[in-house]
Amino acid sequence: MATYTLPELPYDYAALEPVINPQIIELHHDKHHAAYVKGANDTLEQLAEARDKEAWGAINGLQKSLAFHLSGHILHSIYWHNMTGDGGGEPLAADGVGDLAEAITESFGSFAGFKSQLTKAAATTQGSGWGVLAYEPVSDKLIVEQVYDHQGNVGQGSVPVLVFDAWEHAFYLQYKNQKVDFIEAMWAVVNWQDVAKRYAAAKERADVLLLAP
Repeated sequence: MATYTLPELPYDYAALEPVINPQIIELHHDKHHAAYVKGANDTLEQLAEARDKEAWGAINGLQKSLAFHLSGHILHSIYWHNMTGDGGGEPLAADGVGDLAEAITESFGSFAGFKSQLTKAAATTQGSGWGVLAYEPVSDKLIVEQVYDHQGNVGQGSVPVLVFDAWEHAFYLQYKNQKVDFIEAMWAVVNWQDVAKRYAAAKERADVLLLAP
């Protein structure tokens, strides 16, 4: 039995129009995300075979493959729920996400400053990668991370709560090579309710993470 499975989308393919067209959502979820799930499961099988045979010649490649595919699966699983056709704007106390709004202001000075930093981090990722808002438990604050591929350049222990996919397969069919236009459009579909729930959950489990002394 496979360890990882492809989650269903929380909406139909057309739910995020006009920001993301249905063809992109279908290909992105059904092909690209599915490939990361398969890659993680296949790599786990290869690692099990290596253990059985005590054959470790490919260990470096297998560990990198597991990190790549598993991180791709996790980030995409967050990505789908981070978006909604009824989203956008900014988190407000009136909408029940006041704790998140306060945390953003405390961590970045203002929502505008945070929005600018995450937009630039995502839009300027070299090659393939993500812009990520993450809860960092050592400082008990939010940070922005610029993630290369799916797993590189990540602060250990940080928990992603909002992710912007900056891989070309996320936007090229609609936005061509204008990555920055896609990232700026993404703000119109951010699901702040989902982000707030992830932030609250990350804070609640901070004491079980390995913290620096």
